[in-house]
Order: sequence, then C-alpha cells, then structure tokens
Amino acid sequence: MQNSNSNIASQIIYEDNHLLVINKKVGQLVQGDKTGDESLLDSIKNFIKIRDNKPGNVFLGLVHRIDRPTSGLVIYAKTSKALSRLTQMVKNREIKKTYWAVVTKEMIPTSQRLVHYLKKNEKNNKAIVFPKPTEGAKEAIL
Repeated sequence: MQNSNSNIASQIIYEDNHLLVINKKVGQLVQGDKTGDESLLDSIKNFIKIRDNKPGNVFLGLVHRIDRPTSGLVIYAKTSKALSRLTQMVKNREIKKTYWAVVTKEMIPTSQRLVHYLKKNEKNNKAIVFPKPTEGAKEAIL
C-alpha cells in the first residue's frame, strides 16, 4: 500500500527521540512480507529520512505487529536500545494489545470468553479460523 509523506505524518500519534507510535489503518502492512507490498516500516523510514534530512539508512525497529486487516496503534523504536527495552516489555506483558470489534448486533456478554483456533496458511500468508481444536492450530482467546 503506497503512502505519501503527508499521510504518514497524519498517522503519527506520539514521537520522541526513542519511539514513534503510528495509528495504522486497515489494510496497511506493518512490516514487509512475501507479497512485496510497501510496508509501514519502509514508509516511515522514508518519511523520517526526508523529514529530518538524514543521510544514509534510518534505524527503525518494529516492537510488535498487528494484522493487516486490523487498525490500531503500532510502536516503532527509533534506537536499538529502545527496541531492546520495548521488546522485553512486550515479552513480559508490560505492554498489552487489546482488540476491539465493531459489530452491528449485540454480542456475547463481556464476562464470557470467545475461543477459536487459528492455523496459518503459509501459501497465502493468512490465518484460517476453526471453532474447535484442529491439528496445527493455536488457541486464540478473546
């Protein structure tokens, strides 16, 4: 998905010397994959290079991912030290992802849990959802 520099600028929620938080739109690819589509990572690097008039490569590390069909906040580290610390925070679950769904009809009560099983299809780089345990599928709880 092609992004102009003004588009990236409008998606920045927070930025300092160590990190940058982007409001990712539905359909944007967080990091490169086998589709070859332009990723947010590459778009942001290009944006920073032009905006800050940086010679050479721009360091930008991806702290976590969210799926392409999902919108939401994504954290990128602007230094290797920040990347290491933020990645550890995600691993320790000090930084948590929360997914919200917009529905047209009333959903299950919030006190219940929705459990499905996800199995990745490597050929098309997508996950298949199963309602019950399936060989090779991982449990996904909402």
